[in-house]
Parts: sequence; C-alpha cells; structure tokens
Amino acid sequence: MTKAAQPKKTTLKRFLRKRAIYYILPNVGFNFIIAYASFQELGYTHFFAGPQSLARLTLPMALFLPVILTMDIIKRVIVAAEQNSIEVAIDPKLNKNRFIAKLCLVHGIITSLLVLAVLLAAQQSLTVDRKLDPTLMALLDAILAGVLSILFTYLPIYRLKKHLHAPLPKVRLKEAEQYQEA
Repeated sequence: MTKAAQPKKTTLKRFLRKRAIYYILPNVGFNFIIAYASFQELGYTHFFAGPQSLARLTLPMALFLPVILTMDIIKRVIVAAEQNSIEVAIDPKLNKNRFIAKLCLVHGIITSLLVLAVLLAAQQSLTVDRKLDPTLMALLDAILAGVLSILFTYLPIYRLKKHLHAPLPKVRLKEAEQYQEA
C-alpha cells in the first residue's frame, strides 16, 4: 500500500478526548434537568428522607454511569483497534469480555460506595431536619455526573494500557521474499 492509500489513523489520546466530549455534555445536561425537575416538585430535598431525596437520584447514577461508560469506552477502543482506525493494537491473549465485566463491576461498586459514604458523612455533619436547596443539589448532581464522565473515560483505558501495543507493521510479500533470498 502506498502512503496515500493507507487509511488515516488517529491517536488514542485524540480518540479519548473526542469520546469524553460526547460523554460529558449529555450526562451533565440530563442529570441536571432530571434532578432539577425532581427536586422542584417538592420545593426542597433531603439526603435520604422523602420521595425525592438526593440519594435516590445520585446513588443509581454513581452505580450505573461508571459501569456503562467503562463498558462503552473499552468496547469502542477495541473495535477501533481491530478496524485499524487508531494507532494501537490489543493483545490477542486478552479475554475481552472477562476484562470488561470485571472492570465494570469494580468501577460501579467502588464509585457507589464512595458516593454513599460522602452522602452519609454529609448527612451526619448537617442536622437531620436540614432542607437542601434544590437548584444547588441539582447542580451538584450534574457536576458529579461530569466528573464521573471524565474519570470513567480515561480510567478504563489506563487499566487497558498494559494490553495495548503499537501495531505490527505489515510487510509486503515481495519485500519479505527479497530479505529471505539475501
């Protein structure tokens, strides 16, 4: 293949930056709108009490957002590497499904436990009857979604990097025969 006929490959860093933008914008927007609409219904919210508590919206997001983002970004990198559209290759010995499942579970459980611990600590430090401002809580929920979107775009690839390598150059058959003759 000549230089002009080769498909243009992108770097992993550029690929991840583009995916991060695709993840952060809808996650921040949707989580703010959903939280704001839910909290405005009652006029105020609590950490754990009531039908529209902060924990009711935040804990499922803290569990499912890392799982979904981890699964999606790893699958997209693997597909892009197999299609030779990025400048990395995946180790063929890697059990992809097991790697993805294990990493998704770990990310989801750890993140949800951390968020639960922060919510419990915040509730203990404030009075039990304290009413929280719904706009501020919706904004904090959206910021958390944005932070998780960025974190779980790059963190799974950090773990996948030990299974990545530069693609092996494809040698044309005629050139290989010439080297064997010499």
